[in-house]
Amino acid sequence: MKKNRRLHCWCMIFLFVSVMTLGTTGSAMAQEPIKGGILNAVLKAEPPHLVSALHTADPTQIISTKIHDGIINYDMEGNWQPALAESWEINSDTTEIKFNLRKGVKWHDGKDFTSEDVAFSIMLVKKHHPRGKVTFKEVASVETPDPYTAVIKFNTPSPYVKRLLSSMETPMVAKHIYENTDALTNPNNIAPIGTGPFKFVKWVRGSHIILERNPNYWDKPKPYLDRIVFQIIPDHSARSIALESGEIDVGPINPVPLSDANRLLSMPHLVGDSTDNAFVSPFTRLEFNLENKYLKHRKVRQAIAHSIDKQFILDNIWFGHGEIATSPVHVLLKPFYTADVPNYDYNLDKANRLLDEAGFKKDAKGIRFKLNHDYLPLGSPYERTAEYLKQTLKKIGIDITIRGSDFPTYIRRVYTLRDFDFTNNMMYGTADPTAGLQRLYYSKNFIPGVPFSNGSGYSNPEMDRLLEAARTDTKNRVKFWHDVQRLVVTDLPDYPLTYLFRTTIYNKRVKNLIIRSTGSFDNWADAYLDKK
Repeated sequence: MKKNRRLHCWCMIFLFVSVMTLGTTGSAMAQEPIKGGILNAVLKAEPPHLVSALHTADPTQIISTKIHDGIINYDMEGNWQPALAESWEINSDTTEIKFNLRKGVKWHDGKDFTSEDVAFSIMLVKKHHPRGKVTFKEVASVETPDPYTAVIKFNTPSPYVKRLLSSMETPMVAKHIYENTDALTNPNNIAPIGTGPFKFVKWVRGSHIILERNPNYWDKPKPYLDRIVFQIIPDHSARSIALESGEIDVGPINPVPLSDANRLLSMPHLVGDSTDNAFVSPFTRLEFNLENKYLKHRKVRQAIAHSIDKQFILDNIWFGHGEIATSPVHVLLKPFYTADVPNYDYNLDKANRLLDEAGFKKDAKGIRFKLNHDYLPLGSPYERTAEYLKQTLKKIGIDITIRGSDFPTYIRRVYTLRDFDFTNNMMYGTADPTAGLQRLYYSKNFIPGVPFSNGSGYSNPEMDRLLEAARTDTKNRVKFWHDVQRLVVTDLPDYPLTYLFRTTIYNKRVKNLIIRSTGSFDNWADAYLDKK
């Protein structure tokens, strides 16, 4: 009952925030947008680079979506809207999608956007994007019969792709910039050229990133803002002060400590929006390195699961802004979510018994073994989760050393060097679990050097079979995803902790900021500043 009451409570909060935002948006839509002005936004961490075709870090995606367009946009209900494609045709089994492209679109360097760029972008995302490897795995070809027609052909039915063509997931990049280069080291990644409403101007490391209005944007008279300045402020208290004082206009996706969010949202000049939660499906988890001599034993992972009080984490670290996770599929991601999975109740006796059965006895000091723990450096909740894990795992004889790092070091340590034992982090399930979650459990997606993929090194033929079936079997894919969830929670390559319900906080003078289901990962072309 307690869980149901909490979910009901959150739904009421979510409804309140959404209604307040829709009310503000509806009012704004009724008045003529005002041209000009500088929008000041905040990033919690320095992005590794600025092109989301190659990286899925929040800071990268927030910036990239303002610079790069997608083939299509999504409305508030997730339906397709024209973007770089004016229209489209999809065959009955989703093995072919034909896009009729907009004419007269220019890259920021003045060159024409054509179907050749679409074909190149799809294949680039397929090769380098952590989720794109799954999304476009079955792409047989992208045909370009003329400069304004692109036809994606798939080897098998690929219904999930329809949810994954936004500029966040599949941005269009310039073929003439990336062709015959190493995409991962291309200078464009830190000074990108796109077709989007805003052009890159400057990146002062550790300080700010400046974008300016694209005067040649295809969707005239947009954009309305003259400039967006993203200030990089790692300190959470400083972000709170900046929003409260009006120095910052927009704080995307939980910009402040959750303990402070309700206070800020009670202020007359600030509003919150949680639109993109259902689109990105964020959840937190423990990720185990299955090559570790202790963690390769399932009973050890089960013992760790039994030693964790998820309710404590939700209440005291995330301050109730979410729901206890039962599986990697977000509770908002219907109909794919199921609660019919194994459960690991908070039970230290069971945890100790499992470790004894695994053969890891306590020494004279009560220690069974030691592990390093790395936390995602994108906000205090991850560090506080690490501190909680250190305390609770000590009760069952596991001694934890917490290791903090900056974001690039964390990515390199976990996904390239694999110099980690276990980590707590956050992943996006996205609008379709095939793109968001297959990458985490598919044995062929264990690729050292690729961030936010199968970092555990998990390999199970039955899991691979289920994931492959869920990609193509339109009739039964919901059932397959229910089976996937049960197998994940049985094998425990990772352990889901909480489903997140994140909020973008912004000043009410900002109008039309959130008008699509992509939320803060939209292009902000419609946004303007009310100067009253």
